[in-house]
Amino acid sequence: MKNGTVKQIQEYTKSNYGFIAKSCWIADVKEKCGILVKPAWNRKDPNERKNPCPTDKIEKVKTALKFYNLI
Repeated sequence: MKNGTVKQIQEYTKSNYGFIAKSCWIADVKEKCGILVKPAWNRKDPNERKNPCPTDKIEKVKTALKFYNLI
């Protein structure tokens, strides 16, 4: 049952680290790890992220991605 939807990753970070990862943070970390992600429909500049993942939360989101075998 490990398929790693955004909602599941958010629940993982909430239960293990006490914060809910924003979907844009998850997409940013996925992109940094080499996973192709579709640009959001409301993204103004396809080459720039308005809300990148904060540096103190990157490793925690990576841990969630590893838990769901996405990286």
